[in-house]
Amino acid sequence: MTDFVELKQKAHRVLRQLARDGIVADAYHNRSQWYGSYPFSERTGVEEITEVWAALRSALPDLERRDEIFVAGASKPDQRVDGDPTGRPLVATMGVYQGVMRGSFCGIPPTYGVVSLRFCEVHCFDGEKIVHSYMLWDLADLMWQAGCWPMAPALGAEGAWRGPATADGVRLTRHEAERGAQGFDVVMAMHAALGDFDGKDLGSMDHGPYWTDDFMWYGPGGIGTTRGMEGFRAHHQIPFLTAFPDRKGSGHYVRIADGDYVVTGGWPSVTATHTGEWLGVGATGNHIDMRVMDFYRLADGKIAENWVPIDVLWILRQMGVDVLERMKHRLGEPRLTLPTAP
Repeated sequence: MTDFVELKQKAHRVLRQLARDGIVADAYHNRSQWYGSYPFSERTGVEEITEVWAALRSALPDLERRDEIFVAGASKPDQRVDGDPTGRPLVATMGVYQGVMRGSFCGIPPTYGVVSLRFCEVHCFDGEKIVHSYMLWDLADLMWQAGCWPMAPALGAEGAWRGPATADGVRLTRHEAERGAQGFDVVMAMHAALGDFDGKDLGSMDHGPYWTDDFMWYGPGGIGTTRGMEGFRAHHQIPFLTAFPDRKGSGHYVRIADGDYVVTGGWPSVTATHTGEWLGVGATGNHIDMRVMDFYRLADGKIAENWVPIDVLWILRQMGVDVLERMKHRLGEPRLTLPTAP
């Protein structure tokens, strides 16, 4: 039986030390699997994972890790996923990597000022080291901070995500599985209601009862943050459904609950066909898979806050838009030759 308090405290030590010194071999097993935001995507083994951390620490040499949510639990079943992840102990965390940006990162130019790179991560440990990581880092938001986001402005509010209103998201000394199970059922019921969309009427998705009246929905760079059902529908849901009306869930590698916090995520979490404008890009007809996590905080049996990292650059790449190339163009480094045919 997993001691989740012990697991969280161990994971907290390992992850903070990794942020401080960047020594991947001390944190990961030799053949660990690492899944992250585009352009890094999938890495295997200490050497390949080290390349990612070296790039980040080169850009932010005084890197500091700040966690806003730190929870753990045994993953609950999802019949849509190949293999059975049921019972796998996982740690999930949300926060920022903060520091002075003195070098470029993924081509994003240095600001020589303080930046905060949003992260949402899920880790699986074997003994003292990590064997699997899923890490969504918000590069779109970092571009916005650096003044070089090259796509359409967000419809929601850009800017820093807030931590939980209750300031109790870092749960290193307690684990509440039974309370978490109640919250998990609420989230699953909300997901089921979203799946009832008839393709025409927002009312066909009767998910309103699962949210507080003034819930906060924290979206990624390019989409932005919203408040309440009206803001959620206007700034995110309607544009998203217009662009991807046939979207469907693909399964979750993480389904954990800890007290008032629930975390889900898939690789991919959603698949869809791009048949309408999204983030300024017209319909392409392309099949899209989406890397998404959801961090939920519940209050009195309803969802009060939802942090939603989405690999926006990866979605746009599948729509034929290389955001990093567009950024380089805007920064004075346009492509001068035709791209190589695939």
